[in-house]
Amino acid sequence: MMKQGIELKINGDRYEVLVSPNNTLLEVLRDKLGLMGTKRGCDLGACGACTVLINGETSLSCIMLAMDAVGKEIETIEGVEKAGLLHPLQTAFVEKGGLQCGFCTPGMILTAKAVLDEEDHPTEDVIKKKMSGNLCRCTGYKKIVEAVMSVGEKTGEGR
Repeated sequence: MMKQGIELKINGDRYEVLVSPNNTLLEVLRDKLGLMGTKRGCDLGACGACTVLINGETSLSCIMLAMDAVGKEIETIEGVEKAGLLHPLQTAFVEKGGLQCGFCTPGMILTAKAVLDEEDHPTEDVIKKKMSGNLCRCTGYKKIVEAVMSVGEKTGEGR
């Protein structure tokens, strides 16, 4: 297969990378750029571990071709903290016990960020519905939802 050079904008930085037409965004992020926060779970778009934000909306990087991300703003978990300070969602996940093994956490946080960017004070039902594509085998979701709600209650706190 013929490789092609593309430019991706990830977390505000530009990356030039050589890809095959069938390389997924997940493969490029992890294997070519070393951005290991985005997790490889099912490779089928069913678990949410590979969630990134594309132009502010959740996207499953395991089923998106890297070439389809050209010209778009990509945000991974590495881009969530700013100037060495954790994002309020990251802090809330720690404080509320919304993480255990941590495997699903990057996808959960990015999905929660998209939810809160869309709606300042989402209800528990809205959070559950919008985060239903992110699977966790450890926490039981209660503390994850509590963490997201706690940030939603703090309007304008740097989300």
